[in-house]
Amino acid sequence: MIHSGKSVIQLGVIGLGGRGRSLLKELLAMDDVSVTAVCDVYDDRLQMGLTIAKQAGSPAEGYSDYKAMLERDDLQGVIIATTWNTHAEIAIAAMKAGKYAGIEVGGAASLEECWELVRTSEETGLPCMLLENCCYGRDELAVLNMVKQGLFGELIHCQCGYQHDLRDEVAMGEENRHNRFHNYLHRNGELYPIHGLGPISKCLDINRGNRLLSLTSMSSKARGIRHWVNENLGEEHPLAKLEFAQGDIVTTMIKCARGETIQLIHDTTLPRPYSRAGRVQGTKGLWMEDNNSIHIEGRSPAHRWESFDSYREQYEHPIWKHYLKDGVREGHGGIDYLVLRAFAESIKYGTDTPIDVYDTAVWMAITVLSEQSIQLGSAPMNIPDFTKGKWIKRSPGPDSRYTLEKVDNTLFG
Repeated sequence: MIHSGKSVIQLGVIGLGGRGRSLLKELLAMDDVSVTAVCDVYDDRLQMGLTIAKQAGSPAEGYSDYKAMLERDDLQGVIIATTWNTHAEIAIAAMKAGKYAGIEVGGAASLEECWELVRTSEETGLPCMLLENCCYGRDELAVLNMVKQGLFGELIHCQCGYQHDLRDEVAMGEENRHNRFHNYLHRNGELYPIHGLGPISKCLDINRGNRLLSLTSMSSKARGIRHWVNENLGEEHPLAKLEFAQGDIVTTMIKCARGETIQLIHDTTLPRPYSRAGRVQGTKGLWMEDNNSIHIEGRSPAHRWESFDSYREQYEHPIWKHYLKDGVREGHGGIDYLVLRAFAESIKYGTDTPIDVYDTAVWMAITVLSEQSIQLGSAPMNIPDFTKGKWIKRSPGPDSRYTLEKVDNTLFG
């Protein structure tokens, strides 16, 4: 059953590592959200979460077992910020317990867990939302607005990725109880596809008139972590003896049902500045994130780039127009607040979430499919249609200020 008509919604937060505590603070600052339960298997993290809630004037009850927390009937939803490999099982349990599930980003370990997310959401009528904050990035939303207005013409090719120097975070993950360490040690694939793929999928109408059809992945050798360990911890350090499975650069090519292609890059274990490598290209021009550039045929100087800044101002998405007036919050440049508001307001008004269970399942599935492709020598892999054919003619999502299916200024009146 979907809850509605709540002036203040009650949420629980499961997982109180650095990311979970950051999301907890964002939620506690919202006037119409009350966090009444927090959970973590590590007592020190649980105590930190309880302290944060108490200091915010919203004392919460603490749990070491998420199943016990889900037995409460006063929670309308839960935020799941645990290790990647537990996201799906907790979200499934949450929906079965009658609660909206908000999953922090991360890839899947199996296709079956993705299907189970979909089946459970369909059977219970409860939404499951991947909390992809980059879908609400200022540049990404301006580009989405431009796509919807046809500025790029018919889209042909997109690029995206996660390019972020995480060598110290991965190498010290065992010591700091960070889930990336064991994933990088034992897995080799597109482990973190969603920051790039989420916004691009919305530009390409994925699951609503289009779908991700197939992929092939290729991985480079793995040298970055070991080099960092040798340089910073010494050649005799135990970490220097480990063989990490995760290649330094993983490249995935995806074909869409309408014919577009997507290039997805995972690049986190070599020295580099941060980038999500955004590129949206169509018959009338293209935008590129890395040089903050745009070229629109007939508008830009021939064969020359223009700065994206003036275009962003002209095509500012209404979400960000109002956000800038109201005051941008902390948390990855303000996008953490926006994605949490999207989740909270879906609960408050009893609607589906703007990133729904079909988006969640297919974005997460890219990880396990890329692993399989690499294991089979970059073999093509079919991407499941989690909508079971409904993508061909799905109705628009709910009218919400945070919708990612359309740009409607009237929603902000």
